[in-house]
Amino acid sequence: MSALLVASLLFGCGNGKQKESDGLIRVDVSKSYPKKELILQDLFDIEYVPLETTDEFVTSGFVKSIGNKYIIVKNSNFRDGDIFVFGRDGRVINKFNHKGSAEGEYVYTSHMFFDEEKEELYVSCLATSKIYIYDLEGNFKRSFRYKEDNGSPIIYQPMYSFDSETMIGCDFTSGRWINGREALLDNKNMFHLISKKDGRVLKEIEIPFVEKVSQVLYTPQYVGIVRNDELIPYHDHWLLVEPSSDTIYRYTSEKELIPFIVRTPSIQTMEPKVFLFPGVITDRYYFMQAVKKEYNESDPYSKLAKREILYDKTENQMFEYVLYNRDFMGETTGNLAFDVLSLIVKNSKDIAFATRLEAPDLVEAYNDGKLRGPLKEIASSLDEEDNPVILIAKYKR
Repeated sequence: MSALLVASLLFGCGNGKQKESDGLIRVDVSKSYPKKELILQDLFDIEYVPLETTDEFVTSGFVKSIGNKYIIVKNSNFRDGDIFVFGRDGRVINKFNHKGSAEGEYVYTSHMFFDEEKEELYVSCLATSKIYIYDLEGNFKRSFRYKEDNGSPIIYQPMYSFDSETMIGCDFTSGRWINGREALLDNKNMFHLISKKDGRVLKEIEIPFVEKVSQVLYTPQYVGIVRNDELIPYHDHWLLVEPSSDTIYRYTSEKELIPFIVRTPSIQTMEPKVFLFPGVITDRYYFMQAVKKEYNESDPYSKLAKREILYDKTENQMFEYVLYNRDFMGETTGNLAFDVLSLIVKNSKDIAFATRLEAPDLVEAYNDGKLRGPLKEIASSLDEEDNPVILIAKYKR
């Protein structure tokens, strides 16, 4: 059954309340919803980790992995090739850079993930169409090429460890890759299970849809492209977003594909199109972002209009939301769905998400008397040239 048909059969209209009989969440992306104000500390246990700064360890702190033992970051300038390894307490451990053209060297770092079990770092490089694997000392272990797809490019972004032998990756180019003035709209499967050993595609995960939908807004003056992650961790499962489908699926560790969220109106007929992407998920709140295929000059990255929404499981209703940090007076915390340079959605057993707080902003806020609690204490000893402070939001016990 197509995702379009699933949506038409299952969606219930009305005042935004959800039907609970089938367990699916339904989101009408064309509606306006009442606003809800939330306090970060009411939802999560918050930890602040200042990244140690030394002459050799200076980074913009783009977090790529955070776990029980390590925090791995790179710079927002992905072309410089630097990779930094910090302890979970923010202490420096190692830094390496394998930018170059020799065996085991990348041109730049497109994306990466860390296999905590084997302590292996997988680094993707678009320029070479390869994935390079290193240990945390920076020693090169092996590499492999992306799957070839009849000349159509493939970029695994994001990609994660699925199990001890397999990684799961999303082909970022599907519906987003520009060829001249048009997006490439091959009807290919965008989610793959891939061998960690040699890069072989072990399984293509099929998401049903009618026709591939372009996520590119092109005019002679500007180009807008949807940038949101289409593969989102969800405890030991994964959320799969095929933007051409009206259904967001949950993919289990047993390789079961289960409908999770249904959106309306149908993406196939809606104009202008609005895409829906999930983010952080708690026992009560399901944070999402709606991305409209409409130009927004103020958006620094995608140039598209966005709206922050959530599903409240307790009230069984949709809301727009504003999120505040009690330790940072007057400042909002952005969103909990997608921010390409600062938010890492974890949805693990312990960690919901992590984001970075820039040292200059914290120093200024401290001097203006806007900080409280542990964040105030950390900022009191910060210099504007220091590395960022990483905010880690953990699920409440």
